[in-house]
Amino acid sequence: MRKKSRLCSFNPIFAHIISIMALSIGVLGAGHLGKIHMRCLRALPDYFDLKGFYDPDAGQAKQVSALFGLPAFNSMEELLESVAVVDIVTPTIAHFACAEAAIRRMRHVFIEKPLTQTLEEGRLLVRLAQEAGIKLQVGHVERFNPAFQAVQPYLRQPRFIEAHRLSLFNPRGTDVSIVLDLMIHDIDVLLSVVGDGIRKISASGVCVVSPTPDIANARIEFHNGCVANLTASRLSLKNMRKMRFFQSDAYLSVDFLNRESEILRMSDSEPSTPESATPVDLGPQLGTRWITHARKSPPETNAIMEELRLFAEAIESDQQPVVGVEAGYKALEVAFDILAQMEATELPKE
Repeated sequence: MRKKSRLCSFNPIFAHIISIMALSIGVLGAGHLGKIHMRCLRALPDYFDLKGFYDPDAGQAKQVSALFGLPAFNSMEELLESVAVVDIVTPTIAHFACAEAAIRRMRHVFIEKPLTQTLEEGRLLVRLAQEAGIKLQVGHVERFNPAFQAVQPYLRQPRFIEAHRLSLFNPRGTDVSIVLDLMIHDIDVLLSVVGDGIRKISASGVCVVSPTPDIANARIEFHNGCVANLTASRLSLKNMRKMRFFQSDAYLSVDFLNRESEILRMSDSEPSTPESATPVDLGPQLGTRWITHARKSPPETNAIMEELRLFAEAIESDQQPVVGVEAGYKALEVAFDILAQMEATELPKE
């Protein structure tokens, strides 16, 4: 959309005009992820003018203010009066209150996933955002992962999808269910590929060290015949974030963690580059078919920075964000359906 660096290097007048176009933004929450967002916003000066942040922990705010050389606002209300856009990176429990306050002041909102802590809060945010006419984007960052984007042109009506999202135990993520913390990433990707025409959900989970399940599995069946099997764990011995798509004549694998993807395709005719293809003899009736294998290592990009950049472009062009509030709510709705099924299948306590 923008050709700013080239304009700025040739014409200082353009540089002045462009700097005015940067959107004033403030960050709510100065924890681990909040600091990451601040660094990303600082790296996007053509798009955002980071005015400061607010965190209710005075000690944390003082440290982060010194670290970034940024003003620490005294209250959320003070921050909202000073910016056009707010980036909400608070614990999930505070998402709704922060977003509601921002929307009622007609501020555009970027909010980390999950959208809200409850479905009722999510429904209200959808209505408020629509009525206010503001842009609200939900931070489902895996949509912007270069490994997933590399396979998107090849995804055509997958019939079976398998996802494993495994992580080492970290107490920081136990404030919400593993479904809302980890699995919701894959739920959002799944819905972006297949749609939301879900026919049936089956799920189970096990509490090991937390009051809510630490390991969860969900089987999601769609009206179009696609079936997805999602597994999430925060008690794994290694980190894994993989998703596999099986469709007619193709198998696609996405490694979100290592940002690599593989594509295997079957074709009836020999490809133009036969050295990358393997012939398979299927007998006299089916004849010979060809399997092509391509491993893709897309250029390294910062997915958080990319989602923030595209959010700015959506505001300026008055277009819907890539992951708007409706998409965030749909992922939340499926997550709560999974949680309900997990409770229904929970074994009675002895």
